[in-house]
Amino acid sequence: MSKIACVMTSMFEDVEYTQPVDAFTKEGHEVTTIEWEAGKEVTGKQGQTTTTIDKSINDVKPTDFDALFIPGGFSPDQLRGDEKFVQFAKHFMDEKKPVFAICHGPQLLITAKSLEGRAATGFKSIAVDMEYAGVDYKDQEVVVCQDQLVTSRQPDDIPAFNHEASKLLKK
Repeated sequence: MSKIACVMTSMFEDVEYTQPVDAFTKEGHEVTTIEWEAGKEVTGKQGQTTTTIDKSINDVKPTDFDALFIPGGFSPDQLRGDEKFVQFAKHFMDEKKPVFAICHGPQLLITAKSLEGRAATGFKSIAVDMEYAGVDYKDQEVVVCQDQLVTSRQPDDIPAFNHEASKLLKK
């Protein structure tokens, strides 16, 4: 089973974290939450979910993980201001490891300059940002690119997102 790094901070979109993590763990994958501070409690923007961060970005290496998960909400925009998170995400894209990003999750990948020439989707408010980053933007519930990158637009797309992420983790 895979070790999945989940980069997040407060103001993540609650169900875009909880539902994929539930799906991943039910399949036997291990999900490690990563933020600036291990042991810190972070809360979703809907206020429905609080989780305790497992590891600090200072204490992990991308080589410790098989895949990367980036939930949406305002969290990815906050993380992309820190070069450590940018380089962490870039490693997964450069090494062709599975990357799962939903809603605003692709913002971190835009800052990592890892989406140019890729097909992907994201929340409608970042569609133009994605296009400026050289993305072949698709307005559809899930996009799988190069058997590596799985992206979705919004909470309604989670079932398709989970299905495609699961398929990729089985390869």
